[in-house]
Formats: sequence, structure tokens, C-alpha cells
Amino acid sequence: MTLQLNYTHAWAFGIGLFIGLALLFSALRSHWKTARELRRFKKMLNDKMDLESKQQTDLTKDRDRLKGENENLRLQVARLNDRQDNRANRELEIYARAEKQMNISAPGFAPAWEIAKANALSSLNEEEKGNSFPQRIFRKLVGGNNAVALPAEAASKAQSTNHTHAESAA
Repeated sequence: MTLQLNYTHAWAFGIGLFIGLALLFSALRSHWKTARELRRFKKMLNDKMDLESKQQTDLTKDRDRLKGENENLRLQVARLNDRQDNRANRELEIYARAEKQMNISAPGFAPAWEIAKANALSSLNEEEKGNSFPQRIFRKLVGGNNAVALPAEAASKAQSTNHTHAESAA
């Protein structure tokens, strides 16, 4: 009976050992699989961080380049605004925008402004034709003839008549 008991114990020990080894192999296999997946995730994270770092340096370089270009353009605009003809054009643009805003926001401003513009236009046309007060005095003192100061008198007359017809129609 002792011999038979030993075989039974050995058989149970063998089955237990087999089940234990099977479970150990399964656990090791699962561990290797998760370790392999962890290495893959680490590699993917490292690659992603490398790409983002490269993109960040590229963006920084582009931003610095654009800052330089922006500063150069700002200096160029300031230099161009300092020129006399550009300064006059800029001032004219400011006045045009202010006039538009005043026409919109001040109801009594528009008619008075239009009358003032028409008076300024007619006085400017008179000056261009040579009929301004200083020119008349100069002509009387020098004794010049009644010649027109600008050769484009016909074009100016046609333009002024077209302008007055357009104003009366409006």
C-alpha cells in the first residue's frame, strides 16, 4: 500500500507540476506580450515626441523669420510714409475716411460739408485758371496779358461744366 500511495502522490504531484508550469508559461507569455507592447508604445511616443520637437523648431524658425520680415516691412512702411507725396496721400485718405464717417454719423454735417467742398472746388478751379486774387494783383503789377496760367483750360471748363450738371441733376 505504501507503494501504491507513492504512485498516487507522484501522479498528483506531476499533474500539479504540469498545471503550475502551464500557468507559469501562460503568465510569462502574457508578461512578454505586455513588455513587447510597452516597448512599442515607448518607441511610438519617442517618435511622436521627436516629430513634435522638429515641428516646434520649424515653427520657431518660421516665426522668427516672419518677425524679421514684419519688422522690415514696418520700417519700409514708416520710411515710405515719411516721403512728402505719400504723406499727402495718407492725409487725403484720412480726410476721405473722416468725411465718410461724418456723413454717416452727423445728420447736419453732410449738407454743410458738400457746400464747403463745392466752394473749395470752385476756388481751386479759379486758381488753376489764373483768376485768384494774388495772381490778379501780380498781373496788374507786371502788366501781363489775360493768358491762362494752365494750358488745359478747355479740359478744365468741360470738367467743371460736367461737374455742375451732375450736381444739379443729383
